[in-house]
Amino acid sequence: MQWAFSHKNSGGPEAWLNEHADFDRVFLAGDSAGATIAHNMVRRVGVDGLEGFKIVGIILVHPYFGNNEPSKFLDFIFPTSTGPDDHRIYPAGDSELSRLGCTKVLVFVAEKDGLNDRGKSYHEVLKKSGWDGTVEIVETEGEDHVFHLFNPNCDKADDLVKRMASFIKDN
Repeated sequence: MQWAFSHKNSGGPEAWLNEHADFDRVFLAGDSAGATIAHNMVRRVGVDGLEGFKIVGIILVHPYFGNNEPSKFLDFIFPTSTGPDDHRIYPAGDSELSRLGCTKVLVFVAEKDGLNDRGKSYHEVLKKSGWDGTVEIVETEGEDHVFHLFNPNCDKADDLVKRMASFIKDN
């Protein structure tokens, strides 16, 4: 993000960004673990107050958030975790959630996704956290985790992409 934002006043090394990027309308998005990364990047901007960073919103597609239960798998893939309540993987337990560094959040969940409840929990906890922004949730019926990546030409994948585009355009 620092590299991208170094182009904010047309002073970065990438000419295309200098000429075309609108750094007053930055959105981050991710699928699955990428959604978790996007959340954590925006959290860092809000909590740490990174100079020059302004993010309007994030789009979390089927976020891969943990829960507050110990997991050997989690210990294996995230050995630096402080445990199941680590805010980087379990934002519902984050005491700093109200400081999220954006004003708009769109969460997608899929009905048959085993992580569906965690996306819904994130939505509810964020609404109640005292965060000064708006959060929306969209559930896709009859679909599983990241279905749009496995079947990008289906109608529901098209609907997901259109909803993402309208979220960005309208905000």
